[in-house]
Amino acid sequence: MIWLLAVCIVLVFIGLFIFYMYTEATRNTIVEHEIAFPHFPKGFGEVRIFFISDIHKRAVAESLVEQAKGKADIVIIGGDLAERGVPLKRIARNIQLLREIGPLYFVWGNNDYEIDYHELDALLLDHKVIILDNTRAVFESEEGEKLILLGVDDVGLGRDRLDLALSDCEEEGFRILVSHSPSITRKFTDEERISLVLSGHTHGGQIRMFHHTRFLKGGVYRREHTTLFVSNGYGTTVVPLRFRAPAQTHIITLKNHL
Repeated sequence: MIWLLAVCIVLVFIGLFIFYMYTEATRNTIVEHEIAFPHFPKGFGEVRIFFISDIHKRAVAESLVEQAKGKADIVIIGGDLAERGVPLKRIARNIQLLREIGPLYFVWGNNDYEIDYHELDALLLDHKVIILDNTRAVFESEEGEKLILLGVDDVGLGRDRLDLALSDCEEEGFRILVSHSPSITRKFTDEERISLVLSGHTHGGQIRMFHHTRFLKGGVYRREHTTLFVSNGYGTTVVPLRFRAPAQTHIITLKNHL
């Protein structure tokens, strides 16, 4: 009987542990961050970005959107909006909800190419999503200062062309680069004057670590030539479980050192 009791205890423990990991994977959390730079253009005051990556199969929760409304100037989707098997109807609904927070910008992730990416591209354009496909968008303050949002296609699939995005960037200004994979930081130096990189892809390690970049937990990393921001991501792939890397979205406030 003792062995039966022991088996029951182990099974209960395993069940609770799986429940915990499932709960971590289905959170609707907004983590707020302030990142200050001495050269951030003062004319913008503060710029607030709602950043979400790695949605995958998840349906964006209305409660999450309600939390974020009025708190962000723009919304950036950092890749893996979809993956194989996700219906376009769900993707469209996710986009519609995120548009309630603010204007949408998008970069491609590796899993986005698992569906018909021509259909996804058309869907994004129909919903007025600005696709940063190896190109840039420019914002200008009343004082004429520039904030430049660069975006590259997926690094893991070899579709990134940072050189094209930079060649499209004739203006001087504060440069933010959005890349699904944080490994883009190895492809530039101080010369490109990129102050901040926004990325996801790693799932904060989730519970699968097949590639060295997957060891990166969500957070801010100071590099010699840039500041790297990595998100744990909102959804999961393969298994809907997380361990010590809860699902998250972000409101990132950028400002000048005073």
